[in-house]
Amino acid sequence: MAVAFHDLGSAAGLKKLDDYLLSRSYISGYLASKDDLTVLAALPKAPSSDYVNVSRCGVSGEGSGVTIEGSAPVSEAIATPPVADTKASVAEDEDDDSDVDLFGEETEEEKAASEARAAAAKASGKKKESGKSSVLLDIKPWDDETDMKKLEEIVRAVEMEGLFWGASKLVPVGYGIKKLQIMMTIIDDLVSVDTLIEEVLTVEPINEYVQSCDIAAFNKI
Repeated sequence: MAVAFHDLGSAAGLKKLDDYLLSRSYISGYLASKDDLTVLAALPKAPSSDYVNVSRCGVSGEGSGVTIEGSAPVSEAIATPPVADTKASVAEDEDDDSDVDLFGEETEEEKAASEARAAAAKASGKKKESGKSSVLLDIKPWDDETDMKKLEEIVRAVEMEGLFWGASKLVPVGYGIKKLQIMMTIIDDLVSVDTLIEEVLTVEPINEYVQSCDIAAFNKI
């Protein structure tokens, strides 16, 4: 507060305040403020009409009950908010909280979103397709009398998930004997070449035609 007013219970003090308000609407200028409330609260009672400027400010009441026209009593203005307003605020907060159902069932939208997230997580967790390999096999018959056409047919008849037979040709090895060179493509995680040779191509009934089988070339694709 720019100007201090003391001893407002005396005529001299009131006179000083009245003179100060001669060119002002309120203590702080043209708007009521806490300064007005502080000064007016110090008044022991409402000033007489002799103090025109003080009266003009709309002062009424006594002690802490002094008011400025259009404002609440000083004691109420500096106190906590009215109980009614506080209760209304609490009630409003409770209404807001009541809209939040922490233990309610999922809505259709929430359920759909949850299922979508689960599907996405499952898809991202799927194992990527295994690598592939290109394998060239050398398959030798027992002798020069072995029916190589039949040998190739029985070899190609072998079916296995991840196994794909490719091109083939007969290659002379000597003494009139020819071997079958055949290409195959495999998915590495599904086909074991060693198992294919040891448990399929060199056992009954194929071993009636096949004397041995070796890996001539093995390349990752």
